[in-house]
Amino acid sequence: MNHTVEDATVAGAVPPHGYTADKEAYLRRLKRIEGQVRGIARMVSEDSYCIDILTQVAAVNKALHAVSIGLLEEHIGHCVVSAAAESPEAGDAKVKEAADAIARLLR
Repeated sequence: MNHTVEDATVAGAVPPHGYTADKEAYLRRLKRIEGQVRGIARMVSEDSYCIDILTQVAAVNKALHAVSIGLLEEHIGHCVVSAAAESPEAGDAKVKEAADAIARLLR
């Protein structure tokens, strides 16, 4: 899921967001995660063993982390690179935005 501004430019037009080229893959992953979360709710409803539930929660967290990292890569490769090409100030603002997003992910 690594596409750059140059890839989009070669194809004809720069997409509005870095993840646009992989939107369907992200949606599939998120639908799978949604199903996992429903499964966890069902496990709680059925009084499943707590460690089994926690194992599934960990799997969802890992899957969401993978989506987050992918989106962050796309953001840096597309939005930050585009902004930096526009001006140093715009690039700095996008780098700050990415750093803030990373900080939120680490909390």
